[in-house]
Amino acid sequence: MTEVVIATKNDKKLRELRRYLKSVKAHIISLKDMPGAPRIREDKSTFKGNAVKKAVTISKFTKGVVLADDSGLCVDALGGEPGVKSARFSGPRKKDGDNSIKVLKLLEGLPAGKRTARFVCAVAIADKGKVIKVIEEYCSGRIADSVRGRHGFGYDPLFLIPKYKKTFGELGLKVKDKMSHRSKALKKARKFLRNYI
Repeated sequence: MTEVVIATKNDKKLRELRRYLKSVKAHIISLKDMPGAPRIREDKSTFKGNAVKKAVTISKFTKGVVLADDSGLCVDALGGEPGVKSARFSGPRKKDGDNSIKVLKLLEGLPAGKRTARFVCAVAIADKGKVIKVIEEYCSGRIADSVRGRHGFGYDPLFLIPKYKKTFGELGLKVKDKMSHRSKALKKARKFLRNYI
C-alpha cells in the first residue's frame, strides 16, 4: 500500500489532516512515526514557500508521497500579520492563548469594520523530491473583540464568521469543515491523492 506522510508533529493539526484523508487508500503516517526525519525551519516568507520546503525535504527522506501544509491568520489592520509567524507570534515557546491575546491587544479599540482578516492554507504534495501539487485556499472573516468558544485550536476562538455572528471556536467542526481554509485545501488535496495513488 502506498504511504502518505503528513509532514507535521502537531497533534491537533495531525488529527484534522487525518480526518480529511481517511478516504484515501493509503497508509497515513506522520513525522512522529519517522525517527531521524530532518527538522525543517519554516523560514520562507509565504505559506506556499514553507509548505513546499517541508514537502520536498521530507520526500527526499522517505519513499512515500508527502503532504505538508502551512497555514495561519492574516489580519488586515496588522499589515497581514501574524501571517507565516502565526504559530509563534507571541514568541518561540508559544501557546495558542498567548497568540490570541497578543492579536486582541494590538487591535484594542478598533471597530468591527476594521477587524477584517483571513485564514490562509497552503498545501504542497511532493514525491521523490519533486513538488507534484500546490493548493492555496482562504477563509475570510473578522477578529472578534474577545476569545469565544472552546472548539478548534489556534486562532479559531478569535475568528468570527459574519454570516453566523460566531467564531470558529463557537461553531464547532461541523460548520468549520464546510468553509475553513484548511478544509477547502484538503478536499482538493484528497481528490488529487486519490487520482495520483
